[in-house]
Amino acid sequence: MATANKICSLGRRIYRFAASVSGVIALLIMLWGCTANDFNAGAIAWKTYSNSRYGFEFPYPSNWTSLAASENGDGIAFISPQNNSVQIRGWASQQLPNDRESVKKIKSNFQTAQGVSGVLVVKVDQRGGSMRLIVTQSPVKYYWQGQSKSQDFQDYYRLFYYIAQQYRIPKS
Repeated sequence: MATANKICSLGRRIYRFAASVSGVIALLIMLWGCTANDFNAGAIAWKTYSNSRYGFEFPYPSNWTSLAASENGDGIAFISPQNNSVQIRGWASQQLPNDRESVKKIKSNFQTAQGVSGVLVVKVDQRGGSMRLIVTQSPVKYYWQGQSKSQDFQDYYRLFYYIAQQYRIPKS
């Protein structure tokens, strides 16, 4: 009986170890896909979206389709021709007085090619994956986001990152 318990206990430990190793391997494969150097921005035909209300702009693949622009002119969204669950969008808004205090607590972790600092947040969960850039230039808060289904996110990570780097706001 004691031998059977030891064998079962050993089996459970081996199973837990294998499960944790497979989880780490899956995570490493996913991260490797996100950092693969197979993205070539020069191979893509680009257009530039320019927002007339807030003055921000960003490139997008020329074959992507724009969704209806917002009535108030604060931004736009584009969808991929291959997969309509893949979207990029940019928008801006006036900061509310209490919002200005909360922004000071968030540290910048990203810099655009223009030299503007911002916060880049990447989230991947069961519902999907997203990359969001937030740039604050008082009194305006600028946003750019790329999103896809979680299983497709590694395929679009480099594209999203490139566009976030190219995001531009009016010089202050």
